[in-house]
Amino acid sequence: MNDRRRFLKRCVAGCGLAVLGATALRDLFGDGLPLGLGFRNDASGPIDRFSRPAAWWRADGGLVRCDLCPHRCVLGENDRGFCRSRVVKGGALQTVAYGNLCSLAVDPIEKKPLYHFLPRTKILSVAMGGCNLRCLNCQNAGISQERPADVQQLGMLPDALVALGRERALPALAFTYTEPLVSFEYVRDAAALARAAGIRTVLVTAGYIEEGPLRELARVIDAVTLDVKAFRDALYREVAGARLAPVLRTLEVLKEEGVWVEASFLMVTDFSDEPAEVGRFAAWLVRALGAGTPFHLLRFFPAHRLQNRPPTPIPRMEAARAAALEAGLRFVYLGNVPEADANTTRCPRCRSVLIERQGFVVSRLELRDGHCPTCGETIPGVYR
Repeated sequence: MNDRRRFLKRCVAGCGLAVLGATALRDLFGDGLPLGLGFRNDASGPIDRFSRPAAWWRADGGLVRCDLCPHRCVLGENDRGFCRSRVVKGGALQTVAYGNLCSLAVDPIEKKPLYHFLPRTKILSVAMGGCNLRCLNCQNAGISQERPADVQQLGMLPDALVALGRERALPALAFTYTEPLVSFEYVRDAAALARAAGIRTVLVTAGYIEEGPLRELARVIDAVTLDVKAFRDALYREVAGARLAPVLRTLEVLKEEGVWVEASFLMVTDFSDEPAEVGRFAAWLVRALGAGTPFHLLRFFPAHRLQNRPPTPIPRMEAARAAALEAGLRFVYLGNVPEADANTTRCPRCRSVLIERQGFVVSRLELRDGHCPTCGETIPGVYR
């Protein structure tokens, strides 16, 4: 096995800059392969002011193994992880995304999407370059598939970010647009400071992370929107370059840790838009997280490497919503379909309108302390 490792490492080095993720190597050689490479010799220059010692890694026979996500990249000196945000310098793993924001905006919280968490709230949304998935349909590939140093740099350390939130009187902070989990150290530190300042923290994530770091992060995170790419492992590998099982485990762990969770599912036309598949995932959500878990079915529009695929037909989405409701979920929404009545939250007992939305705007809010004012039914969520 060691001979195989040395042989493969030399082959990659001989090819120059290589982009080999652990998932791709497992597809070629099977799950027994111990070598996982990101970007070979892609960090040969000096590290910049955004670098910090990384968490969740260990030395492995003269190399470095990252234990943050299921790719578990094994890296040598000057190598860069599959996520692009972690590099090896001096035999130690460094994060190069710490405070290196590439996007900052104020959004309605409904845009995340979060429908049962602080409705009508304005949320400070930030992102850093990098991602540990390779989604064919990525709408933010211009930042998610870039190194943190190669995108706009809005240097802002955690204390400055939280101070900005307080200055603007924003009750919540979201890490979104790219994959926040690959900026683990910054997210963890900023979320801890935000909690101390009375600001809630939200993650918009694909959930591809190991259980140890996830549980550490869950202690300072208030809510998560988790986007599941498919409910078949083979399709997950094809559409996102990742595996399904770790994502499902993330959902379970977040539930165990008491983090508010809403699930989303992008229905890519003729790819992941089968109502039966959506129904199977919905049934899993009912068993694992509960029937009150909000579920967002998102309409696909042409993006990134799927430019020639048409938008998801709305009748297809309506059929998938019906399948999810039949599976037992009580709150199933159609995202990216602004005119749909399926954006409205109704009481599951008496069907009274509780939250009415026009796109991302809440036009009517009838909830009373998390209950239906008509029949008293408890509506799962966080409302204050």
